[in-house]
Amino acid sequence: MSRYLLHLQAVGVGSFSGSTAAASAAAIRWVSKDGIGAVGRLFIGGRFGNLFDDDPKQWRMYADFIGSAGSIFDLTTQLYPAYFLPLASLGNLTKAIARGLKDPSFRVIQNHFALSGNLGEVAAKEEVWEVVAQLAGLGLGILILDTPGLVKSYPVLLSTWMSVRLLHLWLRYESLSVLQFNTINLKRARILVKSHVLHSTVPGCKDCNREENILTWSQFMKPEIIFGFPLEKMNDVDRSHFMVKAFLKLYANEKYILMVNQQPQDLKFYVSFKVGATSVSVLRSVWQSFWLSENWDNKGNVCDQLGTSLMELENKFEDFLQKLKVAEWDTQKLNLKTNWVVLYYGHPPCDIGFMPASCSLQSEDRFLELAHPRGTVIVNKIVSCR
Repeated sequence: MSRYLLHLQAVGVGSFSGSTAAASAAAIRWVSKDGIGAVGRLFIGGRFGNLFDDDPKQWRMYADFIGSAGSIFDLTTQLYPAYFLPLASLGNLTKAIARGLKDPSFRVIQNHFALSGNLGEVAAKEEVWEVVAQLAGLGLGILILDTPGLVKSYPVLLSTWMSVRLLHLWLRYESLSVLQFNTINLKRARILVKSHVLHSTVPGCKDCNREENILTWSQFMKPEIIFGFPLEKMNDVDRSHFMVKAFLKLYANEKYILMVNQQPQDLKFYVSFKVGATSVSVLRSVWQSFWLSENWDNKGNVCDQLGTSLMELENKFEDFLQKLKVAEWDTQKLNLKTNWVVLYYGHPPCDIGFMPASCSLQSEDRFLELAHPRGTVIVNKIVSCR
């Protein structure tokens, strides 16, 4: 009983002389605690809303990890009852962020099961199973709490929670691992492209989804491909006037420009996109990057190797697309989202480099009207994903 009295004191009850003031203070602090959680959900939905279609399995798993961290804050309130309000607020914020990640990604997964467009039916059945699981968990929790000595022993309570939580996370991981998406995101694109470059084959949906690592970010997979990287930050890439002109000529028929850092111990590929680039352009750049990583010669000429890779891309990419269709991959839905850097090029009144602040860019045509004979300029501009 004393523990609960301390919790009430932490939110204001007993801090003021009048009962009305105490109730008002407690209400304000409790609303503040819940309000912090609402702000967390608002931030996630507004800032990261375009990420969930790309990799719902990963975000659903991360949501459970973050939710577990939020529950830890709730558990620590028993150790530090005087700090109940800040700890509970942090727990609410963390769990609200987890829910902000969970709900959108789970909607994508539900839509995946609605093969005949029966999303409402799938959602209703999922709701039934969720309620059944909650009732079973509630009954189990009551039995555990009725166990003599368990509630009073914090280490036993903590170990019980930890065991149940780890079991939950393992079951969640196993359930997400068996999901088979036939859409292509960046991680699955890497697996498919690697197989085609090395063996001229494309794995089916089942094999590819089994190989896909739910927890790994595509940015940390090899080879390292950096999309939307500004040219001005490519310190380990030759950005001379002649090299830039050579790149523009070399990639005249592509909607992107791929550069290599030329470091033998840490080979990286930088990709920037032109106006009109699509997800197919991203897929083509991934294919070229994998081919270069397998055939790169540190002593060879950069432009020659890039030219050879483009010829290989031109000769084999159509075969790659055809094998994707044969393997029943949905080539109409390419979830290859990334930060895009659109390259505008023309002859503005400045040397090789980036557009100065005095040159306001309103459209590509306006920029191209700023003609000057002193050379070509590359301007990088971050735009939204297509």
